[in-house]
Amino acid sequence: MTILVAYAPRPEGRAALAKGIQMATTQNEKLLVVNASAGGPHKDPALADGHDTDWVKRELRSSGLDAEFRQLVRGKDAVEEIQELTESLPASLLIIGLRKRSPVGKLIMGSTAQQILLTVDCPVLAVKAR
Repeated sequence: MTILVAYAPRPEGRAALAKGIQMATTQNEKLLVVNASAGGPHKDPALADGHDTDWVKRELRSSGLDAEFRQLVRGKDAVEEIQELTESLPASLLIIGLRKRSPVGKLIMGSTAQQILLTVDCPVLAVKAR
């Protein structure tokens, strides 16, 4: 089985990555870290740049795990990409990072984390940055 980490270049994403490395080590499972965006003409703050992807790859190499990093920019939103991966792997666990938002912020902007929780079939562990 594989533990899947939904990664974004924010403190919440780094917390999810750290928890993913810890869980994969403890459970002796493969780790797949995914950074996904639909792409398009506007810069997506959830899309990791070259510096950040290099950092994630170094973290995975230094963990000693059977681990992989994938960046997906294929016209699908992050929720679709993650949902498809949890089904195709299959994933034993999905780890996501959460950030604090006001109720109004959630209403206006929506919540990727909420969409993930409502759509994926595997267990989800949500972590917050310290």
